[in-house]
Amino acid sequence: MVPLKRRKVSWTGGASTSDSRDDASKFPQVVLFLLERKMGTSRRIFLTELGRKKGFRVDEVFTENVTHVISEKNSGDEVRGWLSSQGHGSTPAHLVDISWLTESLSAGCPAHILQRHRLTERQTSSRDEAAAFSMPVYACQRRTTLDHRNAVFTEALSLLAENAELSEDGGRAVAFRRAAATLKAFPEQVTDARQLRGCPCLGRHSLGVIQDILENGTSREVEATRRSERFQALKLLTGIFGVGTKTAAQWFREGIRNLPQLLQSGCALNGAQRAGVAHYDDLTQDVTKAEADVVGRIVEEAVGAELPGARVVLVGGFRRGKPSGHDVDFLITHPQEGREEGLIPKVVARLEARDFLLYHKSSRNSYAEANVAPARPARPARPASSMDHFERCLSIWKVPTPEPHSHRDDAAPRRGECRRWRAARVDLVVCPFSQFAFALLGWTGSKLFERELRRWAAHRKDMSLSSHALYDNKQREFLPAATEEEIFAHLALEYVPPSERNA
Repeated sequence: MVPLKRRKVSWTGGASTSDSRDDASKFPQVVLFLLERKMGTSRRIFLTELGRKKGFRVDEVFTENVTHVISEKNSGDEVRGWLSSQGHGSTPAHLVDISWLTESLSAGCPAHILQRHRLTERQTSSRDEAAAFSMPVYACQRRTTLDHRNAVFTEALSLLAENAELSEDGGRAVAFRRAAATLKAFPEQVTDARQLRGCPCLGRHSLGVIQDILENGTSREVEATRRSERFQALKLLTGIFGVGTKTAAQWFREGIRNLPQLLQSGCALNGAQRAGVAHYDDLTQDVTKAEADVVGRIVEEAVGAELPGARVVLVGGFRRGKPSGHDVDFLITHPQEGREEGLIPKVVARLEARDFLLYHKSSRNSYAEANVAPARPARPARPASSMDHFERCLSIWKVPTPEPHSHRDDAAPRRGECRRWRAARVDLVVCPFSQFAFALLGWTGSKLFERELRRWAAHRKDMSLSSHALYDNKQREFLPAATEEEIFAHLALEYVPPSERNA
């Protein structure tokens, strides 16, 4: 309670001095009263003003007209005790927690009162609060499905992570990604930041964003970032196939903000970038699972014709169950070690002959050159980094579509002409059979799940994990694995299926 000399209104009842009247409220049947006890004056004033902006009637003093008494960190006994001390021994008003108000403000209308909103009869002391929620620290220890209950928070944190990546602030980007991953795995809808006590990877900055959304329905920082000219320009420019953050940042410093300005600038573009600009509209649209399956059948036919018995697996987000993605990735191997070498040029030639490729760039397997030579030639070299060195082809395809597809890219004889294909990114990766389990794990993702696996391996098990191998630094030996399950077992982790790796 604040000193009387600072008060502008009476708190003991009587006529309200509130400037919120029935005719100024969207919901005249709902009258709110915010209890200052434990909430504090400044927070109460802020929430009062915010409630009125959202169309709620918020009275400064308690009267018989009040329908909802809102408090923070109080029990039902404590609120009734306060009301009794002010001469209001009993009231039909609902006694609800602050979480009801934040949900109502977010929804823009009075929320339905659930049991979790009602005040408990006993309020534990601050030293004896409910036990903190227990969640494993590493994302690779958790099961994260595509569906979760906290999209409003994860989307906000992911946007801040993306902005940090565009600013080449890797540390901050990873921090936001880990915070978002924690919320994706959280089993309940977050309506109060106190629910997150004990959850890992939620720093002060991330918690501030969450609290802002809980109180205001949105984060001012996130919205300012979303609207900023720099974020919009860099997001557009890095959306061009073949353009990274450094190149986009340089173009931004030169005053380039969009594709017309880029084309008028006279900047020299490499082959990948020219293809990216030409097919920008198509490449910035997600590829559907149905389209990925069409590509898969074509790839399997081409690979099978060149290397009978080869195995082709759709990886990436599609293997995790996503209905769409920004590209399509295939992992190719053969049970007979060595038969897969030099496969990419043959497959590419076959695809070119069928006019499927709009652009492609191939590279051979460079793993041996990139690492220390192994003690035994039959084993792969020790992983030097998270980057892999498989034989691959990065390409832009003409993906057949069942219906005529309108487009605006430079591949058409006439602008606006319809054709029965769309441009899409497709990556073909070839790996030796002995490394297939590691490649399958690495190329399935998600990116953060894989990062956390490597971090777990290094910090908890003193091992080095990559998409090529798992090396035990203590025993100074490679640990073979024929399946993903065996890799998890080597790492002393419970196996997590692909559909639950969406961290």
